[in-house]
Amino acid sequence: MLLADLGADVVRVDRPGGAGLGIDPARDLTNRNKRSVLVDLKAEDGPATVLDLVERADILVEGYRPGVAERLGVGPEACLARNPRLVYGRMTGWGQDGPLAPTAGHDIGYIAVTGALGMIGPDPDGPPTVPANLVGDYAGGSLYLVVGVLAALQHARTHGEGQVVDAAIVDGTAHLTTMIHGMLAAGGWQDRRGVNLLDGGCPFYGVYETSDGGHMAVGALEERFYAEFVRLLGVEDVAPPAATSPAGPSCARPSPTASGAVPARWTAVFDGSDACVAPCSPCARRPRTPPGRPRHLRRAGRDRPARPRAPLLRHPGTSARAPPCRVPTPPRSPATGPYPA
Repeated sequence: MLLADLGADVVRVDRPGGAGLGIDPARDLTNRNKRSVLVDLKAEDGPATVLDLVERADILVEGYRPGVAERLGVGPEACLARNPRLVYGRMTGWGQDGPLAPTAGHDIGYIAVTGALGMIGPDPDGPPTVPANLVGDYAGGSLYLVVGVLAALQHARTHGEGQVVDAAIVDGTAHLTTMIHGMLAAGGWQDRRGVNLLDGGCPFYGVYETSDGGHMAVGALEERFYAEFVRLLGVEDVAPPAATSPAGPSCARPSPTASGAVPARWTAVFDGSDACVAPCSPCARRPRTPPGRPRHLRRAGRDRPARPRAPLLRHPGTSARAPPCRVPTPPRSPATGPYPA
């Protein structure tokens, strides 16, 4: 989706019958801006169809378990033999080798073993908070794959030789925790969740409940922003001082002080200030922040959600041009075509 949003001509290879993920294809936003081809890779002519596409492609991305693409006849060796300049991207959870490589897994397990899951949550004595599948699948997995693929594409265009990009979710997620490991080594982070500078352990960086059960996010890290925060909150005389040490005693979290009003009231109080406060919006609710629609969302229709947008380019190759799509019925012979609106 990201590559397509940035202007790439993406052809998605679907298997007959769909992926079986339980989502209505007509509402799958990740399919936007893509063309599709239905191929049964276990059929006699299936691999040849994919290799014909590879011959004209710059990038191929696959997410099978290790060895599956090779057994199907569309592994790196076969594809690079057809197109030596191809960038072959591979996404797995555990990596292409190692004791866990052949086993099944999902985001929550990948981020658990890397230590990322264990550092998320407000209560040091309670269970970690599950951050949907954003940290592993998307941040540690897909985005790292995209960076690797784009770097390999530059190499291929410069030197005329393709690359195999091996991205594993456990590797990318572990890499995301680099700063925290540095803070641990420097004594600026405790190996307990909910007691540190950036995990909700400080009064100036966390989430507060409002009187109606809503929540406000506070990120007043710098001293001047914190001063603005407590001034607008009206608690200058009782608020704890800004922390001088990330893991010091001044990070002890007080009882929530933002519980005297609803989110709309606090949003108005902090609007236009440098207090770094924002309402926690439910995913299905379109944020209502002046002066209108936020830049991170595209306009929604009556029957579909707002669409998050990719990084903005000054002269993009194309813009988001297709709404959610429906995977068509498998044709008698594979043929490419745009996903319908």
